[in-house]
Amino acid sequence: MATADGTAGRFAVGLRSTLLASLRSPTALGLLVALPPVVVVAYAEAMASFPALPFVETVPATAGRLNGALFATAFLAGLLGLFQVVSAARADRRLVVAGYPRATLFLARLASVLVVVTVAATLSLATLWLGAAPEAPVAAFGALLLAGLTYGLVGVLVGSVLPRELEGSLVLVTLADMDAILSSGLVEAEGLGSLTPLHAANPLFRAAVLDGTVPSDDLRAGLATVAGLAVLAAVAYLRLVGTTGGAAIESASEEPAAGSGGDLR
Repeated sequence: MATADGTAGRFAVGLRSTLLASLRSPTALGLLVALPPVVVVAYAEAMASFPALPFVETVPATAGRLNGALFATAFLAGLLGLFQVVSAARADRRLVVAGYPRATLFLARLASVLVVVTVAATLSLATLWLGAAPEAPVAAFGALLLAGLTYGLVGVLVGSVLPRELEGSLVLVTLADMDAILSSGLVEAEGLGSLTPLHAANPLFRAAVLDGTVPSDDLRAGLATVAGLAVLAAVAYLRLVGTTGGAAIESASEEPAAGSGGDLR
């Protein structure tokens, strides 16, 4: 019981500190509040000028709103996952050296991402609702959560493999933007859409909004994608923060100062 209480206490401390660090940043708060509605409206306006596509039944403006909501939720989650790993790599290594469980740190990171994903998905869905009311709002919200969690894990993975904020952000914005388009069915991607992280969450979201249905095949594929990414992100993160012992202490002590642009690994 004492061990369980200690683990829960450490998890709560890690989650609280991670959320406070994110919410104290004006840039992070601005992105969280402003990005979803701005992107949804901008995508809708941009697509409204497009002619109707013969192989797409969705009205272009509505298709733009759907893509905007999905992209905003996914990109924000991925960005937070990336920034958390990059900015906290040194602190997490020192906590591991001090005996803090690596798995608890990883779960605290994911939980904080999920909190932000919930806020982003709520704002995205609310903005979408102003122009296109979802047929199944709960299912649509769940699909956005799935997309956000998917890219939150992608952000953790990118941050663990490429621990630099600028380069990692460029990778994320490019991947999320292309993913939202390729997995939407708006372009003939010749199978590329099935290889993207959102290949299941995107059809789930569109089906929930437009038809009020939940395709079981897409749901299983989306959950399998999250499970696979969770394993990859966990392995990369645990490798990044190291293990207890002299090697981890030496690694932490040799890292460059924060903001120096050096490699944090």
